[in-house]
Amino acid sequence: MRVLRTPEERFGSLPGYGFQPHFVEVPTGDGSNDRLRVHYLDEGPGGSHDRAGATEVVLLLHGEPSWSYLYRKMVPGLVAAGLRVIVPDLVGFGRSDKPSSRTDYSYARHVEWMRAALFDNLGLEGVTIVGQDWGGLVGLRLVAEHPERFRRVVVANTGLPTGDDDMSEAFFAWQRLSQEAPELPIGRIVAGGCTTSLTEEAVAAYDAPFPDESYKEGARQFPLLVPTRPDDPASEANRRAWEVLSAFDKPFLCAFSDGDPITRGADERFKQLVPGARGQPHTTIAGAGHFLQEDNPEDLTSAVIDLVHTTAG
Repeated sequence: MRVLRTPEERFGSLPGYGFQPHFVEVPTGDGSNDRLRVHYLDEGPGGSHDRAGATEVVLLLHGEPSWSYLYRKMVPGLVAAGLRVIVPDLVGFGRSDKPSSRTDYSYARHVEWMRAALFDNLGLEGVTIVGQDWGGLVGLRLVAEHPERFRRVVVANTGLPTGDDDMSEAFFAWQRLSQEAPELPIGRIVAGGCTTSLTEEAVAAYDAPFPDESYKEGARQFPLLVPTRPDDPASEANRRAWEVLSAFDKPFLCAFSDGDPITRGADERFKQLVPGARGQPHTTIAGAGHFLQEDNPEDLTSAVIDLVHTTAG
């Protein structure tokens, strides 16, 4: 597996992103002894070298085509509430390594890369997960396959498709764009998924992990990995995940925005089928688009904090 690594100087002086980087290595999954470097943020009480006193861990998973920069406005508030906050970059994004061939990426590999990083390397337990976009598609598989590792789930503008139901036309429009555009303008794509205006510096920060088109094979491939037909390679694994979620009785909160055409209405299935969603204070994040972490980070942060504090102990 040929792997690209974004030069570190691309990440210097990004606005609002003064966090210390951390790295672990995971197997590539191609049968070789090669490994991929996965970047993550680790913020909160006690410092990154001492976690004995941190009893609550919040895991923030980003989606397509963003990276951990997406959560920069939420991390300080969560830390101020006394929480340890872990924010990884998915393989192919951010400071994480980027396999150079699109065939190196699969849904199953994305799940396994995160599992190895978070559980084998970091040993995370008692996790409250927040998943948005592909952060939910990957994160909910982790929840279903390792429910003992999680205390709570927050889903925001995401889903767990099996290909048995129709996807939104907005999704298919995005899928076509991702394949047909001669250049994939990552920063502008993120900006287009917001209701608020991003600064030019923020747009540039979303572009930072991708010096040229060769670094974007993961971003190009992600839209094609969403199961949109019943016989998709990931459909059966996602059906099994739904079976587990249909018995998952730990706190499960929906915090979808009011302005996302791609995932609008997907929260209803979670509310109906997941036992842990019953009686929870599900919320609508007002004035926000697909990337609600940019548009209304305050309300999403408050929803996470409130869920942790009201269900602790």
